[in-house]
Amino acid sequence: MLRAVNTEHDSTVGTIVTPVTVRDLLPRDLPACTWSGSATHLRHVAGELVRAAAGEVDYLAVCTPVDLPVAIGGVDYRVAEGAGTLWQLAVLPALRSRGLGTLLVRAAERRIRDRGRRRAELAVEEDNMRARALYERLGYVAYGREPDAWDEEGPGGQVRRHETMCVLMRRDL
Repeated sequence: MLRAVNTEHDSTVGTIVTPVTVRDLLPRDLPACTWSGSATHLRHVAGELVRAAAGEVDYLAVCTPVDLPVAIGGVDYRVAEGAGTLWQLAVLPALRSRGLGTLLVRAAERRIRDRGRRRAELAVEEDNMRARALYERLGYVAYGREPDAWDEEGPGGQVRRHETMCVLMRRDL
């Protein structure tokens, strides 16, 4: 459910209900996913779609009625024995706090169960309290910490290494 808000008075002026679907993310979707990250990030996602075609991962998209992705994320089945590891979860910023992240995580958990796995795991940056609160509401429990790093593209197109500390979380399915 999407809610329209009158920002001048900060009061609700109405509710708009828009159905969404969850499906596999496809290479043809990538141009519509620039909101999820830089060109470097999207090249990485394109590589993960090759892995999806090989069955190593699932990469999902929550889509509007006109089939545009508004939330995306992957599940890797090779990271942890007996588990699916959720990663690269993102929701279009203008549509956050509307239930799309919950829908995406639950769809990923169904995929994990469909593969006979009984646990979902993920890592969230320590300073991303909003995402961590969502995962905790969905039943994920912290069980450790570990450093992580990835390439990140800056405004000028220069790629730099982003290093961070992540909280490891899991949920039995």
